[in-house]
Amino acid sequence: MRLHLTWPLLKQAVIMPKTCFSYSITSRCAVNTGCKPVKRRKERKPKLPADWHTLSWEERLADTVTPLWRMSYEEQLQWKQEQQHKILLEMTKQLAQDSMHPFSNDLRFPLLPIVASPVSDGYRNKSTFSVNIGVDGNPKTVGFYIGTGKAGNIVCVHGDHLLNMPSKHKMVARHYEDFIRLSPLKPCILLHDGGHWREITVRTNSAGHTMAIVYFHPQTLTPEEIAVHKAALVEYFTKGPGAVCQLDSLYFQETTMTRCSHEQSPYQLLHGQPHIFEEVLGFRFRISADSFFQVNRGAAEALYKTVAELNRACVGGTLLDVCCGTGAIGISLSPQMERVIGIELIEQAVEDAKFNAALNRVHNCEYLSGKAEVVLPNLMATLNSDGGLTAVVNPSRAGLHYRVVRALRNHPAIRRLVYISCKPDGEAMRNFIGLCSSDYKRKIIGEAFKPTVAIPVDLFPHTPHCELVLVFEQ
Repeated sequence: MRLHLTWPLLKQAVIMPKTCFSYSITSRCAVNTGCKPVKRRKERKPKLPADWHTLSWEERLADTVTPLWRMSYEEQLQWKQEQQHKILLEMTKQLAQDSMHPFSNDLRFPLLPIVASPVSDGYRNKSTFSVNIGVDGNPKTVGFYIGTGKAGNIVCVHGDHLLNMPSKHKMVARHYEDFIRLSPLKPCILLHDGGHWREITVRTNSAGHTMAIVYFHPQTLTPEEIAVHKAALVEYFTKGPGAVCQLDSLYFQETTMTRCSHEQSPYQLLHGQPHIFEEVLGFRFRISADSFFQVNRGAAEALYKTVAELNRACVGGTLLDVCCGTGAIGISLSPQMERVIGIELIEQAVEDAKFNAALNRVHNCEYLSGKAEVVLPNLMATLNSDGGLTAVVNPSRAGLHYRVVRALRNHPAIRRLVYISCKPDGEAMRNFIGLCSSDYKRKIIGEAFKPTVAIPVDLFPHTPHCELVLVFEQ
């Protein structure tokens, strides 16, 4: 039976002593700026069918969000292996232009077989659904875009059929659509055009717990007026049709910007628990509303195992976990190390990392807050590398700031570095050249690195993307 909700005025707002080569872990916050231009490859995707514009909206969305969905998973892995080989050949070609060695069509280091994801369907633990005009013209449609704003042809299509989406995410998105269609408030499609209801993010863990974060543009509403709609949202997902979603956490963020951090506009807990937890390689991790966590838990375990295997010969000493996020890589490698030092820009992530270390009774981890390009050079000048200095680099798509690259190259104890990239043909390529080029003049006194082995790990089945683990040595 359908429950008809109204928006009554509420009287009260809803409140709610070993030696070893060295590695380096760098994660999600250093921005790559100020570097010399580097030629980048155009992103490769499978060609769309010739009759693509005559296909159903669902097929076109699948081709947009999951371009490899028409292939078997074995074919996807082979395609990705070939793409990584082409990317590394491009890197080799660019490095050859800066050295005395002639370019060869063969890699000078091994590219090992891609590591498959243990799960290929429904693997995502985080999904963000947009609100826009649907196929039927309804502006309160929750799904994913086809088209562009520049072309003026955006259509929002339901994502129920997408292979990488778990059923729980699709259920929450459908009920959010039902809720905003009941609401008297308009959707906020363009920030300057008014409206209020924006996208929704759904996070889940392997135990089935679910967190939803609703984004809302306040426009000119008063806090009292907003409280009415927050109460209606809670009622819908706890007592109304949305109760079937069994949300463990329901957050609400008021923001006038496209993206907004917790520090800029706090996430308001309207219902349930403030966090959900996930287990990776026997360690438990707290996930906040805005925490970075790999979207594929099983494949993340495979990734961390790969890094641990590369680090096996370097047991002991100090691990630098630069831009550490919530500490997943450093904590997972902590049994191998005497000391782990994490650096992270986002304060909430640092708090989560400290909590996660304490939760897992890991006592050899410490965390510093700040920009990697500011903290790292000063930190490395004070480090004693007697036990070995280890690092693994795992930046966002924006890559590393050139000062981080310079600090890593200039430290004499770092003889080995592991770079984990989700987009090696993007800004990461600039970092590769900076680490290896003998023509890199930005006050670099350290010896140039050389790539020695590469291993792709597939965290994103049905998409063109994977993680590339690339080892550099001096």
